[in-house]
Amino acid sequence: MQNPVATINCPNPQCQTPNPLDHNFCQKCRTPLIKRYLRAMGEVIDGDLGGAILVGRYLSKGNRILLDTQPSLPPETTEEIPEAIAPYLKLSPYKLHIPQVYGLIRRSHTRHPIWLLDQVPVYSGGVDSSVEGQLMPELAAAWKTAPALRQLNWLWQMAQLWHPLNTYNVTASLLTPGLLRVEGSIVRLLDLQQDNVTPTLQQLGELWSQWVEESQPVIKNFLAQLCQQLDTGEISHSDQLVALLERGIPECGSSQANAYQVATFSDTGPSRRRNEDSCYPPSGSISATQTNDLLTIVCDGIGGHEGGDIASSLAIETIRERVENLSANWDWHPTTVNLELEKSACIANDTISQRNDTEQRQERQRMGTTVVMALAHQYEIYITHVGDSRVYRVSRTGCHQVTLDDDLASREVRLGYALYREAVQHPASGSLVQALGMGASGMLHPTVQRFIVDEDCVFLLCTDGLSDYDRVEQYWETEILPILDNQLDLKTAAQRLVQIANSKNGHDNVTVALVHCQVKQGESTEHQLSAPAAASLAEDPSFGDPSRIKTQRLSSNPAPKRTGMLLGIFILMGLFGGVAYGFVSGLLPKIFLSSAPKQSPAISETPPQPPNDSSTPELGGRSLLLINSDTTKDASGKSIPLLLRPGFDQSNSKAVLGLIPANSVLQVSQKKQILEEKWLQLKVCSLPQIASKPSPAKSPQKPLPQLNQQAPAINKSSAVNQKNTSTGTYRLVQPGQLGWIRETEILPLSAENSTANTTQLGKCANPVSGSTASTPKRKPSASP
Repeated sequence: MQNPVATINCPNPQCQTPNPLDHNFCQKCRTPLIKRYLRAMGEVIDGDLGGAILVGRYLSKGNRILLDTQPSLPPETTEEIPEAIAPYLKLSPYKLHIPQVYGLIRRSHTRHPIWLLDQVPVYSGGVDSSVEGQLMPELAAAWKTAPALRQLNWLWQMAQLWHPLNTYNVTASLLTPGLLRVEGSIVRLLDLQQDNVTPTLQQLGELWSQWVEESQPVIKNFLAQLCQQLDTGEISHSDQLVALLERGIPECGSSQANAYQVATFSDTGPSRRRNEDSCYPPSGSISATQTNDLLTIVCDGIGGHEGGDIASSLAIETIRERVENLSANWDWHPTTVNLELEKSACIANDTISQRNDTEQRQERQRMGTTVVMALAHQYEIYITHVGDSRVYRVSRTGCHQVTLDDDLASREVRLGYALYREAVQHPASGSLVQALGMGASGMLHPTVQRFIVDEDCVFLLCTDGLSDYDRVEQYWETEILPILDNQLDLKTAAQRLVQIANSKNGHDNVTVALVHCQVKQGESTEHQLSAPAAASLAEDPSFGDPSRIKTQRLSSNPAPKRTGMLLGIFILMGLFGGVAYGFVSGLLPKIFLSSAPKQSPAISETPPQPPNDSSTPELGGRSLLLINSDTTKDASGKSIPLLLRPGFDQSNSKAVLGLIPANSVLQVSQKKQILEEKWLQLKVCSLPQIASKPSPAKSPQKPLPQLNQQAPAINKSSAVNQKNTSTGTYRLVQPGQLGWIRETEILPLSAENSTANTTQLGKCANPVSGSTASTPKRKPSASP
């Protein structure tokens, strides 16, 4: 008896017709079939023959590769996140290189569930059907035939991954050749391997030394000496290794010629009366360059009754003027470019915020915008984003989303709380955690990524009018891939993507920008890279100083296990999901406001608590502090409100007890060393009489919405609010409250003679419980 023909269900919710796997389109509605290949973890399933369908859904292709035949349905998940799975979630910002957890399979004859990994290095489209479903080649096997720039590019990516993986004790993944796969110029890991012992950079040098003899002549001596310096310990830090590799990349990059062309198109869509999106170059235009830098920007305005189009236009104009005026004078060092792109986003943020204040926009009339931009220069392209507009990278072997949405679903994943496919099912999953114009730029965290362009590819920048409901994943092969073979011109492709968004989604404005990157390899040369000098970096002012870049990499020092989760919350929230400054004010950002709110119990997110330790701080004998100001300075010297927090998670807007007014008396009860910072636990003894009652102008603090709350969904055009003063609209702390603050923030505000005893400054009250959080409102999920 022959097995029935394997089929895959149409992803169109209105169709769901099973179609043979040898077809690329649904035979009924002509929707492109999404072929989602997964890799099984857990107990070995090698006994499952190719062609078998597990639990009625997953088609076994052999070698642990499975095909989901019902990709539009959510997979089975669990509330308990196993320890071995957590690193995948917390490393989700690196999903271009690291697989993500999809779901699990429970089988009666296995003791443990079989976990499934998504976005694994498996050929799934854009290639000959004979290799579809097969693993991509190992890096070692592809090394010999790779150009010199690509070889350095692969090493550079590995060096950048060293510290993030080391943070979660999975660095062994970079030392296991079988796990190192490549998709063109991108290094991709097959899975994550737990560290049994602490890996060292010497071991990385030993692995790289195996590839020296097959390296391209131009980098052979460079790599040999690099490996020697790793072996002797001259290179002792992953950032030092990254810096040395970045010195060699420009010399190899000069051997190839890059040309860039961009096409943009924007449309109001069938259901909106006004287009709040904006783009640069202007919609319908074509720009190209072979020598000059090429800037592309896409913004999705958030404006409620009015203002979204103004905010997006302001962002475009502010960023364009700054970047184009400065780029001619940049030295194009990666650190300089990253910093300037971040500054540009922050300046645009402040421009919109000031416009809100000048026009006295309140509540739902306040405006904001998302932004994604690409800056192409020679052999590299820089991607910057804030919000949930996206950038995808399309090559001949695949399509990958390279940005991580600044929304609640993504935040839940990177904090290790939920799988993405589970998180997006909640009503608030698409609510933004940051966008331009929400508040002061001090709490804004733009994300900047750098890509070495050594192969033909297309970067798609788009608003969620197109990206919602997996439309890019469905249509990239038919609408974007032909660009690479000159079968479709860029302008037509942009227009067709907008038409797909309007006909298949149609719920929002839509804007797309296509950046076509073309590479021409130069003639081979006998020139060799100069030897890397690790010691010379000590004299380089750009290396070793505390970076001003908000998206800087994590510290190389592995955190103790007891603070691993805390470290993840600190760094990942700072890097990729920093909550806008306005979120911790008494005004709830407009993206959470609804015209007809429905109340439901709020389930608060518990802030990280300090470890149990009764040690007493030594503050020069001071146990009571008299505070002389309600503002202090952050690490950059910028004025910020003096806030008391219940824990150490500064990025969580809900984790604020209140503002400490001037002339308050505080008692020091504990001191903690968290990473490289000292924190004090303080109890509020007394407040000045004039400030003992909250001002009527100050409204209660409102928390970020939680995914497990129920509230009516609204669209992204609800209002954005921000605080208008340096201290914000926080409630005041109350006598008896107990909380935490950085030592560097509080001590400069206590007078030299504030060593007075309790009799002089008053007695401390007993701690009181915090108030109950109010229920937030939401915008709809950006995913189905």
